[in-house]
Amino acid sequence: MALRCGIVGLPNVGKSTIFNALTKSSVPAENYPFCTIEPHMGIVSLPDSRLPKLKSIFNPEKITPASVEFTDIAGLVKGASKGEGLGNQFLSQIRQVSAIIHVVRCFEDENITHVEGNIDPLRDAELIETELLLADLETLEKSVYRLNKLAKKEKKAQKELNIVLKLKAHCDEGKMARTFNAEEEEFEIIKSLFLLTRKPILYVANVDENEILKSNTNLHVKALYDLAKRENNKAIRLCGKIEQEIATLDEDEKDMFMEEYNLNEPGLNKLIHTSFKLLGLETYFTGGPTEVRAWTIKKGATAPEAAGEIHTDFQRGFIKAEVIKYEDLLTHGSEKKVKDAGLAQLEGKDYIVRDGDCIFFHFNV
Repeated sequence: MALRCGIVGLPNVGKSTIFNALTKSSVPAENYPFCTIEPHMGIVSLPDSRLPKLKSIFNPEKITPASVEFTDIAGLVKGASKGEGLGNQFLSQIRQVSAIIHVVRCFEDENITHVEGNIDPLRDAELIETELLLADLETLEKSVYRLNKLAKKEKKAQKELNIVLKLKAHCDEGKMARTFNAEEEEFEIIKSLFLLTRKPILYVANVDENEILKSNTNLHVKALYDLAKRENNKAIRLCGKIEQEIATLDEDEKDMFMEEYNLNEPGLNKLIHTSFKLLGLETYFTGGPTEVRAWTIKKGATAPEAAGEIHTDFQRGFIKAEVIKYEDLLTHGSEKKVKDAGLAQLEGKDYIVRDGDCIFFHFNV
């Protein structure tokens, strides 16, 4: 399962700086709008402290972590929904991502211009949300027009029209599609509209080096946290400039640098893990002498669905799953010892895979 996150925000808020740190690539980060015209993409490994421990147990030829794809999308300005700036490109690029990483500038710097003239994270966040909502309203209007025609001939279309009209009335009030309480039967219809304001958002409060040293968040950051809570989204705080420096250091230098800023780990690790949680994703492992690998699944996935992430044949011909808990493997030190202790479980089609499960699938095609 591929996780693709789009990094968005107003021009000059630190999007490309954070993207550079994530991917250690060299996207231009100059001080002017639209320096990132084409979407830049990078695939980043999900940091997972369990993989080195599994490596010591299985001694595989290689380790393959789960991954996240990040897209650095051109800066957005007011009027994007009407094609202002690079609005049309922005909206088409954002439709392709699973989650939105919304970078919001929460620091003052007279040397870096702000497209709106001053620092106001709530205004900046709402500006982009408004543009996404306006684009969704246009989508809904087109859908209403299409379904009105079809409803004269088909009962099914009338039912869909009623749902779309209810959702449009909700969005007309300035509310995001993600806050619309849909019934289960309505969900698939709404999902098919690919609305931008249904995508989950992780707000990234980009602060300066002085702010990251403080244990208490400033008022700008607090406002973002409150906004995320109200919307059932998530928010984190990091310093893009520091993260870019950390990304360029050798491993032995990183710990010293992070200690200087009282960081337990790079802020980007938190960004990646929070993106996973935002989408309700988990990982399970497969292990052997050839490879130890982390696989990404939706929380609540069944054993056959998890098997399908490896290959569709595994899901189609699923017989059973041999499951070992990561903690048991760590405690006993090998698969054989876990099995000798009677702790390996054979599970059927209804088994719900849990984060950290080590699984061997039995299948027949």
